[in-house]
Amino acid sequence: MSQFFQIHPVNPQARLIKQAAQIIHGGGIVAVPTDSCYALVCHLDDKGAVERLRRLRGIDEKHHLTLLCRDLSELGVYARVDNRQFRLLKAATPGPFTFILEATKCVPRRLSHPSRKTIGLRVPEDAIINALLSELDQPLLGTTLIMPDEIDPLNDADEICARLGKQLELIIDGGACSMEPTTVIDLTGPDAELVRQGRGDATAFGL
Repeated sequence: MSQFFQIHPVNPQARLIKQAAQIIHGGGIVAVPTDSCYALVCHLDDKGAVERLRRLRGIDEKHHLTLLCRDLSELGVYARVDNRQFRLLKAATPGPFTFILEATKCVPRRLSHPSRKTIGLRVPEDAIINALLSELDQPLLGTTLIMPDEIDPLNDADEICARLGKQLELIIDGGACSMEPTTVIDLTGPDAELVRQGRGDATAFGL
């Protein structure tokens, strides 16, 4: 069975954040609230955890997973960003956006799109996930917590526990969050392209 932590959404308890980071370092998959909806996250460099995460979501290697980063300087390690892209990113982060960008060599090949060599990245605005990123001192790999063959993300920690309690190592209850996933914007072309409209306002990108 999963462990179940109730963590304060504004002032996360350092002791619980440290324990959550240890679970992730040990190969665990964690359900965590974000500034959009709940996500499943795991360690960036744990191949086994990444494969399990994909199986839980029912997605293959062509589906972008997302690197959750603390800030734009960290994002720049994993994506090639020119001045135009940086200005757009700076205007919209932190926030409920996922950006498709060209991956650098720092991204393990198994994590980038197999044909396009792109990666999804985001800088969330959420106290719990940011405390976890700071404790880990590196990005997390994540995906929206939507079950296979369903449309809406799971939004309630108790429901997540009931449905996935035997498949996750930890569920973090930070209170209910939005039912809307992130807005996904592809910045790899000459113009920004809206891939999915979600919680983030895409009008800042002229979309």
